[in-house]
Formats: sequence, C-alpha cells, structure tokens
Amino acid sequence: MVNPLDGSVGVNGHRVADESLLNDEKTMLGNDPGGMLRATASAGAQVRESAALAAEVDLSMLADEGRPRAVVVAGIGTAGLTGSILSTVAGPRCPVPIIGHRSAGVPGWVGAADVVIAVSASGRSPEALAAAEAAARRGARLVAIGNPGSELEAMAERARAPFIGVPRRAPARATLWGLTIPVLLAGRALGLVKVTEADIAETATRLDNDAERCRPAADSFVNPAKELALGLAGSVPVIWGSSPLATVAARRFADTLAANARYPVMAGALGEAGRGRVGLLDGVFGGLAESSRDIFADPDETDESVTRLRLVVLRDGGLNPEDDADEPVAVEERRADAVQTLADQRGVRCDVLTAEGGSTLERLASLVAVPDFASLYLALAHGLDPMAVPAISEMKELSNPMPEGIQ
Repeated sequence: MVNPLDGSVGVNGHRVADESLLNDEKTMLGNDPGGMLRATASAGAQVRESAALAAEVDLSMLADEGRPRAVVVAGIGTAGLTGSILSTVAGPRCPVPIIGHRSAGVPGWVGAADVVIAVSASGRSPEALAAAEAAARRGARLVAIGNPGSELEAMAERARAPFIGVPRRAPARATLWGLTIPVLLAGRALGLVKVTEADIAETATRLDNDAERCRPAADSFVNPAKELALGLAGSVPVIWGSSPLATVAARRFADTLAANARYPVMAGALGEAGRGRVGLLDGVFGGLAESSRDIFADPDETDESVTRLRLVVLRDGGLNPEDDADEPVAVEERRADAVQTLADQRGVRCDVLTAEGGSTLERLASLVAVPDFASLYLALAHGLDPMAVPAISEMKELSNPMPEGIQ
C-alpha cells in the first residue's frame, strides 16, 4: 500500500506535452474536474462582483484620519501579489510607501499612523490573520479582505474594521481579480490610486474578451493561450517584464506556471536581467543548446532530449508622461528591443506579449489573461489536473503541527 506521504501520490501525467489533448474539448474538460478553466474564465465577473461587494462596505473610515504614513498589504501567494498591483497602479509618484508583507505579523515599525490591508482568499491564512491581529493591537487602521464567515471577518469585526467579502469558488490563484479590486478600492479610499468606475468596467470587458479568445473550444492555431502553452512545452521559461507593470504580470505568470503546470520558471524585471541574468541566453540551456540544433531540422519541431530556454517578454509601452515614470518609456522599449535581438541572434525562441488598454488596470489585465490560460493548457497538455497539486497539500500537512492528542 502506498504511503500518502511517500512523494508518489498524485504524481501522474506524462513528461511530453501532447497537443492533441488541447484540441479535444470533451477530454480536456474531463481532465479539469475542479473547473480551473471555468474559474479563470470568470475573471471579468470577479471584477464586477468584487467591485459591487466593496461598494456595500463603508470605506470612508479609512480616510477619516487623513493620509497614512505607510500602507502594508499583508498576504501570501496570490493575496501577496495584490500589494505589488496596488503599488504599480499607484505609480512612482504615490505620496505614501506601499509595502507588500508576505510573512506573519507586520513590520516592527507599524503603528497608529499606518494602514494594514490583510488579504486572504480563504480568510484563514496565518499571515493575514497575524497581520490583522498585530494591526489591531498596535492601533493601525485595518481593512480585511477574504472569505465571508471566516476567521478573518470575525477578527475585523472585533477590531471594528471594514471587511470586504470575496466569495471563494476556486483556489486563490484563480481568484486574483476578486482579491485585487477590493485592495485597489481601499487604496482609492485612502487617496492613493485613481481607479474610476470606467476603468473597472473596461478591465472586466477586456478579461471577458480574452476569455472568449482563449476558450477551450478554440483550436490551438487560433487560441493565443494554447499557442503560448505549446511554445513553452518542454522548455525552461524565462519571463521578463519591460516595466514595473509588466514585471508584476511576469511574476504572476511564473506563479501560475509553477502551480498549475509544475514548470520551473525564472521571472523578473528586464532592467535587472540586463545586469546579469541576460547571460542565460549564452548558457547551456540558451545559445549553447541552440547551437547543437540541426540546421536542416524543422524549426517548429523540438528535440525532446535537449532542454532549452524559452523567453517570454511582456512589454508595456506605458501610459504616463515621461516625467511620471521611474524610467523613460523609451529606455524600457529599447531594452526590450535589445533582449529580443540577443535572443534571435542566439536562436533562443521568444514570445512577446504587448499591453493594451486605456488605463493601468486594463493594461495589466491584458498581460495577465492569456498567460493565466496558457498555464492551464500547458498542464492539460501534460495530462495534469491543474487544480490538484498534491505537493501543496502534503507540504501543509508535513509543516503543520499535529494535534496534541495524536503526537
């Protein structure tokens, strides 16, 4: 009998991606029993629902004491990413530092002059709960975001702090937009971001349209997510963002590729990559691997015996005037052009996704939607259930203390 913790439970699927699995809608949906494709397609609905739920909560108390000294967004995983999104949407001229905190409690300097936003899709995250408790104890203004009826809501009630409910219908990684919109609206109440109702509506529409383009019934040659997934199959993905906004999207893609498709990924800012990591293009998985390719081979065929890099560049282009950004947009664009040229010279395959939309929020959505679906299609092409990740459950079981009665 197999020990449930011996490392083999749930390790199934196949090492080589099978494109035919992505063109058989019935089989594909059967391999997604948890409905991750459906949950990801609900992104636009999440935006609308979470905005409506946030509108029912009186957030004016957040601003009653004026501008805070700092804002701490506390959460882990997808919830933690919302802090980076708030900071990015607020922009470099935000008058208040916005700090993402991904461990238990809050920084030691947090006090009555600060605001803590505790975020947890389940409402049970130890990191968010500890942050909420510490904020209440230190007299900081608190707003909690999570599953209604959870311990986090009870803690917010005890602290007389606003709580925004986010109904949980899928794993947290499929609830990014349900968590993000309340965080942004809390930031708006504090005067830190300018997010209009039109921005929210246009972002929801963008996500709806991308879900339609990436629908399971669309064949690989017309489905941008399936095409991206098949391009990444069997590779080591390297995902770089040209701007702070694109870098947030790059890190999101890395998270979903790791969790859904179980792929090792490197992600970060293109500016940082240019200081050293761009050397990967010359390495044993980059130029050296590509130099061994048969020049007469079909360029679209992959030698499964050789692991190669696959570069994904997320480009922004920016909306803000040149003097309202960390770096001039022209610098970011030249850097993106340069890395694409370097990859081409070394034979390293490169996919480019370019942001679209009239607001920072919509542009972020345009860089997140297709990669979210691509991570699911890559999992399904390998015969993996994108929702069931046994190692995550086993990690929690092995790291949590056993009840006293059975120790």
